[in-house]
This record gives sequence, structure tokens and C-alpha cells, in this order.
Amino acid sequence: MAESPEEVAVLVQRVVKDIRNAFQRNPHIDEIGLIPCPEARYNRSPIVLVENKLGVESWCVKFLLPYVHNKLLLYRQRKQWLNKDELIDITCTLLLLNPDFTTAWNVRKELILSGTLNPLKDLHLGKLALTKFPKSPETWIHRRWVLQQLIQENSLPSLVTKGNLGAAPVERIHRLVQEEMNICSEAAGRYPSNYNAWSHRIWVLQHLGKLTVKVLLDELSSTKYWVSMHVSDHSGFHYRQFLLKSLIGRTVTDNNVLVQNQMVNEQNPSLQKEEESAGAEAACAEEQSVDLPRRLEEELELCTELIDTYPGHETLWCHRRRVFYLQHHLSNKLPLLSAVVSSVDSSDETLNNSHHSPATSHMAQAMDVDGLNESSSKQGYTQETKRLKRAPMQDSLGPEMEYRFIDKVLSTCRDVDQARFATAYRKWLLTFLGQ
Repeated sequence: MAESPEEVAVLVQRVVKDIRNAFQRNPHIDEIGLIPCPEARYNRSPIVLVENKLGVESWCVKFLLPYVHNKLLLYRQRKQWLNKDELIDITCTLLLLNPDFTTAWNVRKELILSGTLNPLKDLHLGKLALTKFPKSPETWIHRRWVLQQLIQENSLPSLVTKGNLGAAPVERIHRLVQEEMNICSEAAGRYPSNYNAWSHRIWVLQHLGKLTVKVLLDELSSTKYWVSMHVSDHSGFHYRQFLLKSLIGRTVTDNNVLVQNQMVNEQNPSLQKEEESAGAEAACAEEQSVDLPRRLEEELELCTELIDTYPGHETLWCHRRRVFYLQHHLSNKLPLLSAVVSSVDSSDETLNNSHHSPATSHMAQAMDVDGLNESSSKQGYTQETKRLKRAPMQDSLGPEMEYRFIDKVLSTCRDVDQARFATAYRKWLLTFLGQ
């Protein structure tokens, strides 16, 4: 085993070279790890490559990590010169062993900005580092920086086979989003309550997925099984709360935009542009197809099933509290939207009679839903409008159903924590609804 500084330098240079050769032989390495080995038993390289897995024998880490760390610091202090290839190899080795070393990531940022390093290689390096250190904050931060560079340069690469390199930008973005979602899921599975992974997932949706309804619905569907298998993971359920809140905000906002466009087009028909109108109508048609009250009901049903199956998990009760909160506030948003839709569909005479009390307006809407008002047959009245008007009627049943659920849990559970969480939820309901 190497002991003198000269022997250590020779050993480290050989190991760094072996790591570079391993990536050249197999560019599809998808996982790294340490192989427990207290000392070198054989006169061979400590780098082991089996299929797509890269292993490093643990005995060499105590020599390898300090050496490359000090060498990089000497370079940053301008006390030692390293060429670009040496910088790439040293930072790669260092980050695979310690991905929270910010200086190494900063060096690679400089290499990317100078055009020396392909940003795709840093995405791949970060993915490998996360297989060993799934919560590394510096890795997630650098990953977002690389993605921002790709977005700004408008050169999003296709992360698929060579036959699809000519894919449209929208398809490239979609594939990139899917790749990031997979990486986040793997990291969340390797480390419980991985806040950094779920925060990165939210960032990707905001900056790459643009929080479109399709992406939000796909994420709700894809994470349902995951949270069912990790019922104590607060971060996973918080992510679903973010999806539901974004879905509500996006749908209600886009519906309001649709209503405003209809009012403008009625007042100024000559200002309507065919191309913009077609795109807006297509987008709004997608938004209106979402049954928000039903989505929240399904989420409460999921909470009920998980609480009954896995008693005593506070995460499930906290999630139920948030879902009920969203359900309650959704019922306050939709009546306002329904009133605006009704005003658009009504004639000018109806618009002049806009001084009725809120209670009278709400009763008129209820009559429209029941089909007792002839105005429901006017042009522009759609099934979506009817759904929006019907939604608030479900709110009165919400608290009663929650109290019944609490009573059922308290009367049947034998778990002390389950009873404590149910009692706390009842107190929260009384406080929240009493405001």
C-alpha cells in the first residue's frame, strides 16, 4: 500500500485515469458506490466496472479524496497549473466522492461557460453522484444551473436515441422533464423525506413544464403509488399539495381569461384574431376538462384509504388537513367564476340588473343548474359552466363528512397515535370553520 507522498501521487493518478477510462468504455454508467475493502488485497485497480455499475474500493478513498481536494485548491489559489483535461478528470473524481464540494462545481461551471465541457456530461455526473448522495444540495443546485444554461441557449438536447435528435423543441423539453422526474423519484426513494429532490421537482415543473394542466395531471397520477408506499414522507405529500394548488390556480385563472376574452370579443368583434383565438380556445378547452372538485374528492378518498390501512401516521392527517383547506377555498373561487360566466352568457338587460344581493344571485344560479330558467338554453351555456355552478353545493357536505370520518376513526381505532391525530384534526376543523 502506498505510504510516501510520491507513492500516493502515483496511486491517485492511476485511479483518476482508471475512472476516466471506465467512462470511456461505458458511457452509460448509471450508478456508483463504494465497495467495502479495508485494504488492498490484490495488485489491481480499485476501480471496478460491472455492466453499468461503477464501484470504488474503500481502501483507496483515504488517499484519493485528500489528494484531489488539495490539488484543486492549489489550482484555485493559482499555486499550481492544471490543463482543462486534468481539471475535468480531477473534479469528476472529487465530486463522485464528495459532491458537496462547491469549488469543484464552480470550476465545472467555468468550463461549461468557456465551451470546454459539454453540459450534458455535468447532468450525467450529477445523476451518478445522486445515486450515492441523493440529498446533496450542491448537486441539485448545480443541476438547476445547468438546466438554466440549456434553456437560455435554446439548445435543449434530445436525451434519447440518435434517431430522434431532430425532435421538435417541445418534444425535447418533454423528454428532459421526464428525465428529471425519474431522477427525482430515484433520489426520493433512496433517502426518506428528501426535501432537496422534491424541491427540484417543483422547480422543473415551474421552469420546464410551465405548470401545464397535462403535466400537473400526469404528476398527480404518477406520484399516487409512490406516496402510497411512503406514507410517512412529508415531502412527497407536500409535492401533491403543490400539484393540487397549482391545478386549481391554473384552471381558475385560465377560465377567467376565457371569460374576459369572450367579453372583449362581444364588445369589439373586429379586434379578434383568428390565430390567437384558435390557440386560446384550444388551451382553455384543455383547462375546462378538469373536474377540480372531483380531483380533491379523490385525494380525500386516498387519504381515507391510507389512514385506515396505515394508522398512526401524522403525515396522512396533515395532508388531509391541507386537501380539505384547498377544497374549502375552491368552493369560494368557483362561485365568483360562475357569476362572471353567467354575466357573459346573459343579455344586455341582465347586465343592467347587476345590483342583486349575493344570496339572490346564488339562488338564480341554482335555478339555472336545475334547468328551471330558460336562460340556460342561451348560446354559450356549456356543460362546463353547469359543472362550475354545481361545485359550491358540495361544500356544505364537506365538514359533515369529515366529522363522520373522525367519529368512525375514534370509535374503531386501537392505536393511541391515531386517536390523538384524529382529535387534533377535529379541533383544527372547529377552529378553521369557525373563522
